[in-house]
Amino acid sequence: MSIDDTRVHVQRDSAEVAEWLDSLDYVLEAEGSPAAEGLIRRLQEHLRDRGVSFDLPVGTPYVNTIPETREPPYPGDIELERRIKSIVRWNAMAMVVRANRESHGIGGHLSTYASAATLFEVGFNHFFHARNEHQLGDQVYLQGHASPGVYARAFVEGRLSARDLEHFRRELQDGRGLPSYPHPWLMPDFWQFPTVSMGLSPILAIYQARFNRYLQDRGILDTSGSHVWCLLGDGECDEPEALGSLAIAAREGLDNLTFVVNCNLQRLDGPVRGNGKLIQELEAVFRGAGWHVIKVIWGSDWDPLLVADAEGWLRRRMEECVDGDYQKYAVESGAYIRDHFFGKYPALQEMAKDLTDEELSRMRRGGHDPVKVYAAYRAAIQHKGTPTVILAKTIKGYGLGEAGEGRNVTHQQKELNEKELKEFRSRFGIPISDADVAEAPFYRPADDSDEIRYVRKRREALGGYVPQRVVDYPPLDTPDLESFGDFLKGTGDRDAATMMMFARILSHLLKDEKVGERIVPIIPDEARTFGLDALFREAGIYSHIGQKYEPVDRETLFYYREATDGRILEEGITEAGCMASFIAAGTAYATLGVPMIPFFIYYSMFGFQRVGDLMWAASEMRCRGFMMGGTAGRTTLTGEGLQHQDGHSQLVIPVIPTVRAYDPAFAYELAIIIQDGMRRMYADGEDAIYYLTIYNEMRPQPAMPGDGVREGILRGLYCYRRSDVDNPAGRVNLFGSGMILREALRAAEILEGEHHVAADVWSVTSYSELYRDCQQAERWNMLHPEQEPRIPYLAQVLADNDRPVVAATDYVKAVPELVSRWIPGEMVTLGTDGFGRSDDRPSLRRFFEVSAEHVAAGAIYALSRTGAIESKQVRKAIDKLGIDTEAPDPLHA
Repeated sequence: MSIDDTRVHVQRDSAEVAEWLDSLDYVLEAEGSPAAEGLIRRLQEHLRDRGVSFDLPVGTPYVNTIPETREPPYPGDIELERRIKSIVRWNAMAMVVRANRESHGIGGHLSTYASAATLFEVGFNHFFHARNEHQLGDQVYLQGHASPGVYARAFVEGRLSARDLEHFRRELQDGRGLPSYPHPWLMPDFWQFPTVSMGLSPILAIYQARFNRYLQDRGILDTSGSHVWCLLGDGECDEPEALGSLAIAAREGLDNLTFVVNCNLQRLDGPVRGNGKLIQELEAVFRGAGWHVIKVIWGSDWDPLLVADAEGWLRRRMEECVDGDYQKYAVESGAYIRDHFFGKYPALQEMAKDLTDEELSRMRRGGHDPVKVYAAYRAAIQHKGTPTVILAKTIKGYGLGEAGEGRNVTHQQKELNEKELKEFRSRFGIPISDADVAEAPFYRPADDSDEIRYVRKRREALGGYVPQRVVDYPPLDTPDLESFGDFLKGTGDRDAATMMMFARILSHLLKDEKVGERIVPIIPDEARTFGLDALFREAGIYSHIGQKYEPVDRETLFYYREATDGRILEEGITEAGCMASFIAAGTAYATLGVPMIPFFIYYSMFGFQRVGDLMWAASEMRCRGFMMGGTAGRTTLTGEGLQHQDGHSQLVIPVIPTVRAYDPAFAYELAIIIQDGMRRMYADGEDAIYYLTIYNEMRPQPAMPGDGVREGILRGLYCYRRSDVDNPAGRVNLFGSGMILREALRAAEILEGEHHVAADVWSVTSYSELYRDCQQAERWNMLHPEQEPRIPYLAQVLADNDRPVVAATDYVKAVPELVSRWIPGEMVTLGTDGFGRSDDRPSLRRFFEVSAEHVAAGAIYALSRTGAIESKQVRKAIDKLGIDTEAPDPLHA
């Protein structure tokens, strides 16, 4: 084909394409977007039917999703908002600089808020609704590293003082200091959500939005006017939790949710995707997950150029450049941008010829343009049917100039010298003199200034200040212990696991007149494992759209029933998602003013392994509720093996300050702990999370031995069985927890029947509660040496009882060792250190040396150390008990 023929062919193609586009425009104008979209889908289907296989691009061109022609009028005073934003910028910067001068290396971040200031200010001025007596308000998850900007705005608003700002990151100074990041535990009236453990705020926001729908669908609370916002960083999206639950938001149609990703293109050390385009990558991920995507890439300065880009050379150049290029352009001069960006193609050189180098260097990215950001936010809240993500392009360290704007070191930038302070002051027009600027003074306009009046007016229009944590709810009237009477009586000769008894307790609570509607069962696709499938029919599994199919097991008693008003959150195989729902429910008393009582039931090994960070976040958020470690223990879960058997959660989980960890052995212990926990959390308002391990080992459940054991159950220890052996050869205390308490009971029979040793058996429901009580008493005694010493509960119950103690647990030996220094006599500890094994329970208990025989041997050994029994008797007893003395240590086996 000749050149002339090729030219004719291209012209003919262009004409045909133009005709197609004209036809599509006609459909769009005459019948609207749905008709045009439907036509395109029909064309795609037609081509596929004809055998044409093709993949449509998931992304869209590297330009703003909302063109200039579709932007709404800006409703605020742009110039006044710019001045306010500049003042906030200055104070945020001054706070960090001054803190590091006062205490070198105290830290803080200048660059994150510098990039996100416009994203924050547009939200604060026009979108983020506060909770008050007339409205629920929005839940706003603010990018954690931008906390200096949030503090600085609160200072301008009059909510924080200059003294507060002076103590940024120095909370232990006189007066109130400010924590480094959003910490609800440390500022319980200010921060709602801890967001700086990166990746957690996205998953929390998704499940918060879903929980809002859950409350609405169940008729508990009208959440239709509440919106969930999550402002996060682009580097944060590398965390698995950040993007791992996007599909559920789209599947649930959570149009009450908006993500705003601050795409400053940098992580802590350098570019996020230097060799690619992160915004395009994130667009593909979100669009693929079913989200509505709005890109805010270019500021208004670029609009005339894009309009004039008839042949597409500018768009082509925008597509060609990678993020590493854009980071370079952010720090270079206008001349460099002219040569390297516009200079590649003659058409672009011509386009930029009338722009000065200064103008080129000042052309803003979209995330710094309030007009573009407002248009995106407004479109997000108006969009229906799916969640929205706004991908806003910014410059990290924007405004810091050579001190850190757009540079790889900007995340670590903490200080500015006098020259840099002057440049910052001048760039943003802060009225501070040259004589004072070196001191980086805080600046707040007078109360009657235009700026302060405007700030207050805008927040009044939105219902109050954000962030703000409001705890205002009526306490719940929780059930008394008598209502749990059936669970205190035992099961007689009938076998029942504590997990089965918990299922019955939960069913009982769901019917309770006082709290039944507030119970939220949360299960990660293990309901049948836990024996909770009976709740499917009774309580229903929550689904916003109900159940559109007939379940395959519809004719069975416990069929899988989904319902719009279902009460169970059956989350699938996602412990992290369950924990996020647990947090949403457990903080609803503060977030939404309606106390809910979550019970998160999970496989104790898997659940704990996967949600440690979220547990800390829950504790800091003053979350309340029950976490039930199902199929617990290292020797009670038969046949499963190493990765299934939990031997350490009772050691590790209690390090979280608000967690109360219990390992109950019997149904009555379980009932007493749950009843008291509900009272303490929901009637008395205590900030606590109860962690209880429950087991699937079937044994008869005894009746509660008497009213006197209740205090011991709650405080961690009580005597379950006292020996009646007369004139014994020795006396010992056997401590057992969970299912190993039954091994201690059998060991007592062995000791009394074969060795004439009196063995009192104690149920230790919580070593961690005992430990905390001992530590608190010891601390008080040390600090008050002239006052009467406090005696910890453990010492009280063991007063005048210095007989040896054998403590056996289904967890690692370090659990009972927590209290060893407060045991008055000899102590032998037996536990399950090492990797798990697949076998039956007797074999596992022999292997880990926590069987009744090992408990008995430990008792005889302890008696020999006190001189009550001759040492040669120990060897005889070990042989008689059938213990292999050469067996490998399970820790290393």
